[in-house]
Amino acid sequence: MRITGVDAARGLALLGMAAAHLHATTGPDGRATVVGDLVAGRASALFAVLAGVGIALGSRRGEGAGAALVVRALLVGALGLGLETVLDAPPAVILAQYALLFLVAVPLLRVPAPALFAAAAVWCVASPVLSHVLRAGMPDGPGPQPSFTMPPGELIVTLGLTGYYPVLTWTTYLLVGLGVGRLDLAAPRTAWRLVGAGAALAVLALGSSALLGGGPSGEQRAGITPSDDLAWLLTAARHSGTPFDLAHTTGTALLVLGLCLPAPRVVGAVLAGPGAVPLTLYTAHIVVGGLLAPFGTAVWVLQAAVALVVGGLLRNAGRRGPLEFGVAAASGAVRERVLRWRGRASPAPPAARRSGGPGAA
Repeated sequence: MRITGVDAARGLALLGMAAAHLHATTGPDGRATVVGDLVAGRASALFAVLAGVGIALGSRRGEGAGAALVVRALLVGALGLGLETVLDAPPAVILAQYALLFLVAVPLLRVPAPALFAAAAVWCVASPVLSHVLRAGMPDGPGPQPSFTMPPGELIVTLGLTGYYPVLTWTTYLLVGLGVGRLDLAAPRTAWRLVGAGAALAVLALGSSALLGGGPSGEQRAGITPSDDLAWLLTAARHSGTPFDLAHTTGTALLVLGLCLPAPRVVGAVLAGPGAVPLTLYTAHIVVGGLLAPFGTAVWVLQAAVALVVGGLLRNAGRRGPLEFGVAAASGAVRERVLRWRGRASPAPPAARRSGGPGAA
């Protein structure tokens, strides 16, 4: 199921992540730059929340959705690890962690929205504390990026606990997204409730952190905070993975999604183009960044223009991106096998199956 507002929000997330990769997000004085203030930490969080939304929308097709999601996870994870193995260069690729989030989502596909939101609230507070305890004595920083050359044990720890996008804490975004995907996203009241709740949560998180002292530093982190001082859990610094950072970025993600759902038709369609083919465009951005190491506003404007044009052309033609097509074909084939094994016919006609799916949105 494709929803223009969801694709538009994903398009914004994609462009925001590219902006963070192509600009300095922290100045020489340690303070955030304008780009850093706008997108660092927020764009990737929006991307992760929308992963949950897309999974929830795709899983509405019923049986076989879990098997299809596992296949998507394996393919997207292999792509992410492969990119880091071949390029071995910035920016940090989110795809392997994204894939692990897919696997986390498999047993949650039938959990109702209220339970998901409650679990997200608990996990937002508990997972940073658990991470702090588990990382005791570990180096401060994400270390090498996950790749096929990394030993299995180190790979699991990096993906789940110590990397730039640690799945342990980022499951908060997944839970929220799954819950949002259970809502009636076509209803105007849903959009405005997301706007109100998101804005309130974002402001409350920053205000609470400041009131409690804000932790040792407000500088941007690299996915985690040092484990030598519990006071770090009070910071709302970007990419810190603390309760206040998770709550703030969840709030901004809900706010952006709520604003995109009722966006004017033309604006929504323009932004929905790249948001409908995120895997292809994100991979192209990473490859260009890894091979050419471009940097600066002019490069971002060029990449954004290409993404908008290519995404718009594919969307208007009713076509998937090449990577989306390959992943959807493989996962769809597995789903059909599961349905045949259970003796059931596919509940959706081919045209509907081409329109979306777990993780495609």
